[in-house]
Amino acid sequence: MDDKSFLIDQLREIEKWEKEQKRIWFWEKISRLPFVLLDRLTPAWIHKKMAHLLDELGQYIQTGGQYLVNKEAVLSSFYGRITLNEVRAIPLQKMNEACEKLVAKRKTFATYQGAATGFGGAWTLLLDVAVVLGTALKTLQEMAIIYGFDPHEKEERLFIVKCLQFSLADVVGKQAILNEWSSKSEQQTISQLQGWREIVWAFRDQYGWKKLFQAIPIAGMVFGAWTNQAMIADIAETGAMFYRKRRIMEKLQEMKKAGEPA
Repeated sequence: MDDKSFLIDQLREIEKWEKEQKRIWFWEKISRLPFVLLDRLTPAWIHKKMAHLLDELGQYIQTGGQYLVNKEAVLSSFYGRITLNEVRAIPLQKMNEACEKLVAKRKTFATYQGAATGFGGAWTLLLDVAVVLGTALKTLQEMAIIYGFDPHEKEERLFIVKCLQFSLADVVGKQAILNEWSSKSEQQTISQLQGWREIVWAFRDQYGWKKLFQAIPIAGMVFGAWTNQAMIADIAETGAMFYRKRRIMEKLQEMKKAGEPA
């Protein structure tokens, strides 16, 4: 059983993190500028492939497509033979520990993958964006399952895309999303999700000046590994905070219904 004071402490940590997301840093203003030049030098066939990624993301929202994870495999990997309904009764601390293991695993994968694509320089940049997008979607889905939510449901996939939007947004975008979630129910918010097509372009632009270094063959291995690891870490942190908060709020609500004193 979860201790109520522990849940409240965890909730306060998440709220502190949310406030920190509203701060703006100087590098955020300039990180996308190099891609203005890079965009002019990008061949038409790469732009066509980026458009294809947009279609794949749309398919993920509708049906899950090729990015949909196997729930049973994820559950077995972290909790053993257990159902998604049973996960919701697991103590939050155990969920957090499983989430930390997942993040460490995905960060390691992103590091090696970034190094591999960085070896090829600019011509493997498109492949890099596609793989990182797939890794991000997979990570957030696995995180959802760890905290007892079902990514096979369309509304949950919309929430996952909303998490992606938040992690890739500038400070103004982050504030807008946090304001939505504080003033409306989650179900209302995700049903009004707009602009999801901007995510693939944001994925590319978010690499900013750091990805320009990856355009240098061989030397790009180091920068590719670092950039991909950092990006997946940021996305995983966003997913962990939001899913943890949802699970805490539901657990506190259950305690309230059970008549537990404040």
